[in-house]
Amino acid sequence: MRCPYCGSLDTQVKDSRPSEDSSAIRRRRVCPDCGGRFTTFERVQLRELMVIKKSGRRVPFDRDKLMRSVQIALRKRPADPERVERMVNGIVRQLESQGDSDIPSERIGELVMEALRALDSVAYVRFASVYRNFREAKDFHSVINELADATESARETAPSMPSAKPSPANQA
Repeated sequence: MRCPYCGSLDTQVKDSRPSEDSSAIRRRRVCPDCGGRFTTFERVQLRELMVIKKSGRRVPFDRDKLMRSVQIALRKRPADPERVERMVNGIVRQLESQGDSDIPSERIGELVMEALRALDSVAYVRFASVYRNFREAKDFHSVINELADATESARETAPSMPSAKPSPANQA
């Protein structure tokens, strides 16, 4: 692993441990040349994914870019970092488990929107505004109505709570 400070290729692992959700191995490293310390993460990669952009250009999939875009949508929102990490891991697993290594960028955007809708409605609207390239206020209005309709239909299909009736033994 190359040292980010001096560029030396001879770095040493001082400590290894699984990440919080055991989806990666966290390695603490030190450079013997400059003494710099840094952390790396090792993750399982099932296949090499390529993203097909709208322009037709192909670029390697970047998990960190996906995480940054989700974090931007969630900025100043009360989201548990572990839940966000699990969400991103789930999206990556879905992409890797598809049959094709070439993934349209639209597919990634739809998966992120679906996951954000379940996690945080404000982050969902923020992400949608960039992903769908909102131009006017009515664009926000339509996605908020769509979100409200989905919430309402979820309430209607959810089983209702039984009313608490006192048992005959507790009435005495």
